[in-house]
Amino acid sequence: MFKPIVFMFIFTKLFFSANSKTHPADIKALNALKNGVDPRSITPGSCLSSWDFTIDPCDNIFTDHFTCGLRCDRVISGLVRVTEITIDPVGYSGSLTSVPWDHLRYLNTLDISDNSFSGLVPNEFSNLTRLRRLGLSGNSFAGEIPSVLGSLHQLEELYLDNNRLHGAIPSSFNNLTKLKRLEIQRNCISGKFPDLGSLKNLYFIDVSDNNISGGVPSTLPLSLVELSMRNNKLNGNIPHDIDKVRFLQVLDLSHNMLAGTVPSVLFRHPSLEQLTLSYNEFSSLQVPAVDITLNSNLIALDLSYNKLRGLLPTFMASMPKLTALSLERNEFTGMIPAQYAVKAAVAGNDNTSSFERLLLGGNYLVGPIPGPLLGLKPGSADVSLADNCLYRCPDAFFFCRGRDQKSAVDCKSFGPTIP
Repeated sequence: MFKPIVFMFIFTKLFFSANSKTHPADIKALNALKNGVDPRSITPGSCLSSWDFTIDPCDNIFTDHFTCGLRCDRVISGLVRVTEITIDPVGYSGSLTSVPWDHLRYLNTLDISDNSFSGLVPNEFSNLTRLRRLGLSGNSFAGEIPSVLGSLHQLEELYLDNNRLHGAIPSSFNNLTKLKRLEIQRNCISGKFPDLGSLKNLYFIDVSDNNISGGVPSTLPLSLVELSMRNNKLNGNIPHDIDKVRFLQVLDLSHNMLAGTVPSVLFRHPSLEQLTLSYNEFSSLQVPAVDITLNSNLIALDLSYNKLRGLLPTFMASMPKLTALSLERNEFTGMIPAQYAVKAAVAGNDNTSSFERLLLGGNYLVGPIPGPLLGLKPGSADVSLADNCLYRCPDAFFFCRGRDQKSAVDCKSFGPTIP
């Protein structure tokens, strides 16, 4: 008595396959993707909850059956192929290893970011030869980054950040000649950063919050606009030829073990706007040999929490666009330059910006507070002079609050205070 039911099931399946607009291989892969997700993590109203494979996927996009998550394009006469999978960030959990990724040969976007997928990043991604965007951010993927990802020659954006990946960044990434954006921050990546200097389209790199060792890469893509390698285990010096990366606007190398001298090329870089080198072990600054009044584009400069010594560099007050300067928690001595006080107290104009933030606390600065600073009112500029060796810096002045001046004993080893 079950024969009619079995017949109807077979007939329905054959009829559906014969009339389907979506390539059968794509349907199989999509079905496997959903089956690999823990059903308990598929909440009502989510994209995957609407995927109903009793009907054609591409023919029912944006209906009650396939509300979201897919894009299809006609690439073969009579059939359409899935070209994009972008599912919603609602906490899906599961694995990607059972999906026949080689079936999705026309996929150009795969984004499953901000969910709870786990397991290894599939080696089978190498079959997605048309892929331009791969987003795996904010999941729980573990293991090493597959070197086969370097064979995705059409890839433009790669997001692997906020996972549990370990091991080194594959040297095969140097083959991703169309890559524009690379994000691997907040993982457990170790080893040296690979040579990506030949990638002429790469403009954004973020590998912060890992365990990357070695020095700052000496060969960087000349197209680079932003580089963040914050909170790693980098050591050594900053390359003096970093000015060859002419379009660089943001450089963050904070929270590492870099030492030696901060090269002057960073202060006269043709496009650099934000430079963050805090929490390192730099001991000196190289003063630019030429006037940088018109050459510097720096807006924010953070050299705090290093071991910088000597007098405060007066040239920084001549940087026309600099509005935020942090030199706190170093070992600077001497008096506060009048140029600093004037730049903080006098309103900027079309040619020169004033200091909106000037943080000099935690050094060994001596002498009286420059007159222009005494006229500052709370809210006019964020200024901190606390924990120095200054003469008369009471809490009555807002920029002295937070910590008293150092004792005479602490100041003595760095030069006498002015009584």
